[in-house]
Amino acid sequence: MVVGDFPIELDTLVVGAGPGGYVAAIRAAQTGQKVTIVDKGTLGGVCLNVGCIPSKALIQAGHRYEYAHGSESMGITSDKVNVDFSKVQEWKSSVVNKLTSGVEGLLKGNKAEVVKGEVYFVDKNTVKVMDDKNSQTYTFKNCIIATGSTPIELPTFKYTERVLDSTGALDLKEIPKKLVVIGGGYVGTELGTAYANFGTEVTILEGAKDILSGFEKQMTSIVKRKLKKKGVKIVTEAMAKGVEETKDGVKVSYEVKGKEETVEADYVLVTVGRRPNTSEIGLEQVGIDLDDRGLVKIDKQCRTNIDNIYAIGDIVAGPPLAHKASYEGKIAAESIAGEKSEIDYNGIPAVVFSDPELASVGYTEEGAKDAGYDAAASKFPFAANGRALSLNDSDGFVKLITRKEDGLLIGAQIVGPNASDMVAELGLAIESGMTAEDLALTIHAHPTLGEITMEAAEVAMGTPIHIVK
Repeated sequence: MVVGDFPIELDTLVVGAGPGGYVAAIRAAQTGQKVTIVDKGTLGGVCLNVGCIPSKALIQAGHRYEYAHGSESMGITSDKVNVDFSKVQEWKSSVVNKLTSGVEGLLKGNKAEVVKGEVYFVDKNTVKVMDDKNSQTYTFKNCIIATGSTPIELPTFKYTERVLDSTGALDLKEIPKKLVVIGGGYVGTELGTAYANFGTEVTILEGAKDILSGFEKQMTSIVKRKLKKKGVKIVTEAMAKGVEETKDGVKVSYEVKGKEETVEADYVLVTVGRRPNTSEIGLEQVGIDLDDRGLVKIDKQCRTNIDNIYAIGDIVAGPPLAHKASYEGKIAAESIAGEKSEIDYNGIPAVVFSDPELASVGYTEEGAKDAGYDAAASKFPFAANGRALSLNDSDGFVKLITRKEDGLLIGAQIVGPNASDMVAELGLAIESGMTAEDLALTIHAHPTLGEITMEAAEVAMGTPIHIVK
């Protein structure tokens, strides 16, 4: 402690400035609370700086490169498409900088103080905030912890210049000729797809029976078919054993069906999950309950077992999604303000920016049955939609899960172009308690991909127009 370290008193302290933390700080400030938000890194956290935003920028650049080569079926071909990857990276960084500077402006505009430093809890109402030179004590009435997560590092795949986590893969200086991806989840699939679109020879090693676990096989099979068209090799039930760095790259060994194999590449990307950032910040000093995975236990208002401390985002149970963290941040801030907000995860969508995209919200067909619903599944294909055909991108379908007794929409899955945008309408429908009839009676503009939702609703009602029942 430095001389003169007089405690600064706050209504609410937010620890972590990612998509959960900064949203929580803004909403808390809007309710009249005196708020300080602390982060040792850059505003926006993993999502804005080294996750959601830069990865989608890279994916979009890869699509542009792929599209620039044209389509023979449409009569368009080109063999003179070049990539200046340094400019791709500059553009990606410019997108990130616009958003992170925007977050700073939003926090200041809402009168939330921003402090850079590391937080260590002293007790349930006190923290120390430390930087390279100073230590400052803060006392607070309430605290929202939003410290996020970190990529899991495998003991046999320590991160180096050639063994990459997702951050390293986003910052490559050149397009790899060959890339091995360990883990076929959403991060591995998205980044593998992005580089495959640039012409990289990609191999995905997945330990489970299929990639993109959590999504239905009839959805992932369409993604796998498209990946194979791009030249991506997918090896499932493969156990990564180790990596040997060579003069110009890596040699990855793995076991599949009892046989050891090797694959050489310029880099290996390890995407086997993330761990919560709940250690080394003094949570044990406060007595906050964690589960066996290091996740903080919370109630429906994001409150921990310590009544004035809340936790949100990747450090609590559930998928590590930025929009989930933001949603929980609002709930926590409003709960502190005395509002009757509580979490309801049924309307939270899950999206993979694969090719084609995947999106799911609410119950799956199997999940609905497991939950005791007498449910029906109704599908409509992109191939029967005029807009999808005119885009030359007609793989996939929309599937609605409805309750048989009254047609209530309780879930939906989409695989196809723009699934990430289309799922919002279905999330709204679930949140609002709409039925298949409500969706069918909503006039959708023609020709649009949104019509597929209307058509799927008509299938659910037994009165489809553009496919034969």
